[in-house]
Amino acid sequence: MRLFVALQISNEIREAIAALIYILKPLDNSWKWTRAENLHVTLKFLGEISPQKLPDVIGELQSIRAKLPIPLKLKSLGFFPNERRPRVLWAGMDPPPNLPELASRIDASLAKIGIAREEREFMPHLTLARSKEGRVSPQLRETLAKHSSTEFGSMSASAFFLIESKLKSTGAEYTTLKSFSGAHEL
Repeated sequence: MRLFVALQISNEIREAIAALIYILKPLDNSWKWTRAENLHVTLKFLGEISPQKLPDVIGELQSIRAKLPIPLKLKSLGFFPNERRPRVLWAGMDPPPNLPELASRIDASLAKIGIAREEREFMPHLTLARSKEGRVSPQLRETLAKHSSTEFGSMSASAFFLIESKLKSTGAEYTTLKSFSGAHEL
């Protein structure tokens, strides 16, 4: 099972980003665009996990004490690793302190059952597209510049989710396995 832990986004934000993707997609066919229904904020990518380990994963996630809800305001656009070598186009946010804190608690808790800790600093974002070529057409770059300070909306996340990702030729298909709410708030 290919698993990750994430925050779901509101329909309002999903629709705003889907409208932008609709504008951007025809400008550069070298990018693979995220389907609107797959947009989320990844807190921890677990990778391939055996079904036998799933109860342990759920148990650790249930034990996490979190300060919820988490206010999110999605705005801005950018690239990972950077504009010169763009591999991922993202929509960003100014994370409140309890968001990186939650990601860190998830990482530490899952490390107890042998899931590798994150090596990179947590950078909350929504992945809009990926590129293997690492280039951006002039038309796409120009349109992105026009939308660089777009605000996509605000929301409060009152739960985080364990999600299974099945890779298919038509793109990733996500299934929510379990939600974890503020029952264990600090």
